[in-house]
Amino acid sequence: MDLLKKKKGFLCDMDGVIYHGDKLLPGAIEFVKWLYKEEKQFLFLTNASGKTPKELQKKLWRMGLAVDESHFYTSALATAKFINRQSPRSSAFVIGDSGLFNALHDAGITINDIDPEYVIVGETKNYNFDCISRAMKHITNGAKLIGTNTDLTGPSESGIIPACRALVAPIEAVTGKSAYYVGKPNPLMMRTGLEMLGVHSEDAAIIGDRMDTDIIAGIESGIDPILVLSGVTSRESMKQYPYRPRLVLSSIGDIAGEK
Repeated sequence: MDLLKKKKGFLCDMDGVIYHGDKLLPGAIEFVKWLYKEEKQFLFLTNASGKTPKELQKKLWRMGLAVDESHFYTSALATAKFINRQSPRSSAFVIGDSGLFNALHDAGITINDIDPEYVIVGETKNYNFDCISRAMKHITNGAKLIGTNTDLTGPSESGIIPACRALVAPIEAVTGKSAYYVGKPNPLMMRTGLEMLGVHSEDAAIIGDRMDTDIIAGIESGIDPILVLSGVTSRESMKQYPYRPRLVLSSIGDIAGEK
């Protein structure tokens, strides 16, 4: 814990770490107060693509947590940045919510359901047979398949729910094409996070609730990997993975609570 507290920068997941659905998790407010008090550099680095940074800021504010908009970076933003660098001013057929559409628009990527260069999939509740059929048509005609993140499931107030990779899987199955995933644990997103913090990987920690995204991202990027048990991972399910976090905490509040 002493080593963790000495880190200059913190990359923190949100769902399962800071909140579930529309409820803050215990210790979240104390942890953020600690970050500000200790003058740490921090970034909420989330694989969720559905909301913009402003929407995430307002969501936390409604729950009683005030954080500047500059402290949020999503897989939607990472995806838009990736597409813009690969093929500036390209077009895409998009399955997702406002956060993904806005990120793509701001990066100069147009929405196209005729002859898109990309099919991009993020989390959304508006997913149906028509989405799969249209995506299949475009990919068959040469469009490249992109997933905003590799999360198969995610936490919610009502329990575990399907996430991005669950929505991409049927499209992969019917087209025979594998998606390229941009969010955690992709090093592209991790490097951008460190650049935004202005710290070296050795001086940073990543705190998350997922072994298959947060923890492996930290290990592969040389960032101190810290697991919290307030989301989708339990001590028992953690054992199925061939790698380990450096620390396992009950919740994010353990950091601020430790003396």
